[in-house]
Amino acid sequence: MTASMADTKKRRAAEAALQHIPSGSVLGVGTGSTVRFLVETLAAHPGHVRAAVSSSNATTALLDAARIPVLDLNDVADLQLYIDGADEASRARHLIKGGGGALTREKIIAAAAARFICIIDDSKLVGTLGAFPLPLEVIPMARALVARRLAARGARPVWRQGFVTDNGNHILDVHGLSIQDPPTLETELAGITGVVTVGLFARRPADMLLVGTDQGTVTL
Repeated sequence: MTASMADTKKRRAAEAALQHIPSGSVLGVGTGSTVRFLVETLAAHPGHVRAAVSSSNATTALLDAARIPVLDLNDVADLQLYIDGADEASRARHLIKGGGGALTREKIIAAAAARFICIIDDSKLVGTLGAFPLPLEVIPMARALVARRLAARGARPVWRQGFVTDNGNHILDVHGLSIQDPPTLETELAGITGVVTVGLFARRPADMLLVGTDQGTVTL
């Protein structure tokens, strides 16, 4: 699939999300390539959202450029909706996220929102999660400790060298996982001392998947 074909599918999913966004609401906005198309769609409909809560510095820059006010989550008592992409998604609406390194803030906003819509192109829809390396955000001093714990489970953690999250932490990308029970694995990995956030979104999955395809958008 060429980049232009993938972008067309991502744009379809992003544009389909607009009908699910209440007019005049405050919207939680994720991070990544599909979200860029969402922000472009919002920019083409000025005033449709009153403001946004951003999951990353990169998304804040996009929202600023689109002249959409950005609010701190602490100042938003009632967040109706969060929209974000994913690196992998299953039909159970379990997700792997964190390819862009914003998984902690993404997971916080997803937890705060009443509804979570995930927008993807159909290449991201998989039968079993784990082909995409699972990102873990870790405290820098615990990176080697966490890596050893993961290796003991038979996984292959790789430090994303040269990358620091917006929170000042490191990322381990965990290879070699076939994730049969995403909620359980999310709980187990989150219990490793030094792990800030696991890039599995399974205990709080997406409420809806909007999947861009060659023919249009499919809703799961």
